[in-house]
Amino acid sequence: MIDAVDPFIGCEASDLAPQDGLAATWWSPKPQVGNTHPGAVAPFGMVSAGAYSGAYPTGYGLYQLSTEGVPATLRGRMEASGFTHFQQSGTGAIRRYYNYVRVTPMVGSLDDLGTSWPLTDEVAEPGYYAATLDSRIRCELTVGPKSVVHRYTFPALDDARVVIDFSQGGLEIEHGRTVPLSAQLRTLGPGVAQGEIVVEGVPLAVHVECGSPEFRQLLWYDRRLMPGSTRLDFDYIRPTTLRPFGLILMGPTMAGQTVELRIGFSLRGVEQAEANLRRDSGELAGSSAGVPEMADHGWFDARRSATRRAWKSELDAIRVEGASGERREIFATALYHSMIKPCFAADESPFWSDDGSFVFDISTMWDIYRTQLPLMTALNPHRAVEFATALLTICEQEGNLPIGYRMAKGADRFARQGSALAHTLLADLCELGLDGIDWEWALVHMHSDLRRNSGEEFLERGIVHPISHHLDITYGYHCTAKIARALDDHELAADFERLAAAWTAAFEESTGLLVDSRFYEGGKWNYSFRLVADMPARMELAGGEQQFVELLDTFFGFGADPVKQLGVDPDPAELAVGYELNRFEGLNNEPDMEAPWAYHYAGRPDRTAEIVHAIVHQQFGRGRGGLPGNDDSGGLSSWYVWASLGLFPVAGQNVFLVNAPSFSRSDIRVGAVTFTIDTTGFIEPAADLRPQFVQGITLNGRPLDRSWISGNDLHAGGVLVVDLGDEPSAWASKTRPPSISEPVLAQSQLAEPGAFS
Repeated sequence: MIDAVDPFIGCEASDLAPQDGLAATWWSPKPQVGNTHPGAVAPFGMVSAGAYSGAYPTGYGLYQLSTEGVPATLRGRMEASGFTHFQQSGTGAIRRYYNYVRVTPMVGSLDDLGTSWPLTDEVAEPGYYAATLDSRIRCELTVGPKSVVHRYTFPALDDARVVIDFSQGGLEIEHGRTVPLSAQLRTLGPGVAQGEIVVEGVPLAVHVECGSPEFRQLLWYDRRLMPGSTRLDFDYIRPTTLRPFGLILMGPTMAGQTVELRIGFSLRGVEQAEANLRRDSGELAGSSAGVPEMADHGWFDARRSATRRAWKSELDAIRVEGASGERREIFATALYHSMIKPCFAADESPFWSDDGSFVFDISTMWDIYRTQLPLMTALNPHRAVEFATALLTICEQEGNLPIGYRMAKGADRFARQGSALAHTLLADLCELGLDGIDWEWALVHMHSDLRRNSGEEFLERGIVHPISHHLDITYGYHCTAKIARALDDHELAADFERLAAAWTAAFEESTGLLVDSRFYEGGKWNYSFRLVADMPARMELAGGEQQFVELLDTFFGFGADPVKQLGVDPDPAELAVGYELNRFEGLNNEPDMEAPWAYHYAGRPDRTAEIVHAIVHQQFGRGRGGLPGNDDSGGLSSWYVWASLGLFPVAGQNVFLVNAPSFSRSDIRVGAVTFTIDTTGFIEPAADLRPQFVQGITLNGRPLDRSWISGNDLHAGGVLVVDLGDEPSAWASKTRPPSISEPVLAQSQLAEPGAFS
């Protein structure tokens, strides 16, 4: 799978074939660009590294800030002023943009620092990025979990230079700079230096080693060398007083000579930064423990090989058959993008002294809770437990389960997007019976979180606006009640279940939709079809199943005319016209992600098949423009992975809804077991063909006339066989997925005991 990954997918504006049929009726409000970056990353690693142009939002690429429509360009070509560390992945307007510690190989003087040079011959693969500057310097990057290795191949020069700018941060867009608040930098000896900058309230420490001991090393300030100085200290830095500062390494090079630079990072001081570099280097067979001696094969090749092995192990968790090379590439890249964020950084919290689980770049829970976190839970349950433990620790230390959490101190505007979303992950982990979480501890913090912010208003008034937060909070009580039941605290569980039942206040029976409210990046239609805990009651509020299906058909554009999409810099009138369509936004926006599966609860999985087919084959493609919208830290890509497998997780309910797969066979490594999805009657689907429809399924050899399996079925391992045909069937038209009045079995009673353990 690793050789099929193309990290460039999604890093430029959407360039998909014109959509037709059902997909042509959907309207995209958010930027039509994936906002991914192709830089070097390790699976869920703390550090990333990539070419820096200053463009929005990752620092890589061409674009100006944009929040809707086709993005306007900031750059007319691919270029870079150097290579920075810590990038976002697929996000939008998050306001804090990292890109710290710029490394620039140069042939000119420090006066040229900050110049952007054209990039050519770009190459990217998991864990590796390379490009050539027009100075003829070949630039390569690879990373470990908490470190980076740069390799630069120079032409013949009398005075080649590698410049490290510790003052760099943020983007080149208006108000996009991130200025260090304070800094210190010191040289320790030939080719060795350490420093720390405080950015957004976080102390980012670095330990730097150069593998070319013949190179001279000097500090510099305001683009001027400081011979004889071994230390720089800045106690107070303001944007108006900032002058660039850093380290320079200089020496002659022969044509083709390489210079390698490795950097360890930490949020807990320079000693730990050095220890992290040693630890990452210790993963490399034959690497030297000396400083700055280098193993015979070089730091770079060893690090690149180790990170490639790590990626191969992660990506081999799913193996697929029966798909074109194009489909495999899109799928493999989606799986790769789903494993970049959040950043796991054990023992690195800069905000409290305790060691243990720590994560950042949860940008944001509303992007990932429906799709990416269930995928993490399926493919690596222990990592999901570590992530949940980190969330609970954040709550214990800071007072809330985070909706978003970055490498920055202080509250941000994430609370606009949702409330109580981490509760879904915790409920699923509890129902799966995974080890590693103190559930008494979890219950305390889940309950505490529900009483804060919008939760306080809910308890006082019985309803919360924006009304989507009302649904979040009541669903959070539903999830928390499961934990209380598991702990035999039935009185508390009953109280939570009573509060969870207040979800009905969010809907008005006259329309079957949500009540009027404010909505974030959408309208009432976009939020009205989320999968609540009691879907039969939800459909009754719409007048019954038939009326609910009619609402869904209107929302998804069945029988509607094609719509006009937004262009560059759309005006408010264009946006208003689009929102008034009350139409599905495709995979351009998060609130709609689960809506196609609402049909399952009304006995119409055939409708789901039509919609998902149109999305998979018309809204995802190859190349830099292959995504329909912001990838949002892997939330979008994770949706594609699940849809292609023919499953969709209902977050917080331990349920997976079944649909027609895009592959003839998939083998999914679920923890220590394998879950296989096999098919009969499979024909490789294409955008210009009708979708295939499920005719029936068997789980471990026994037929199921239902459109779902439980999370326990998935985690037990086994074989799901999906029989496919060209026309809709009566499969699952009489049964319904479970709701609170019809709970999911804790363990499938259809499998022979122990058969797949």
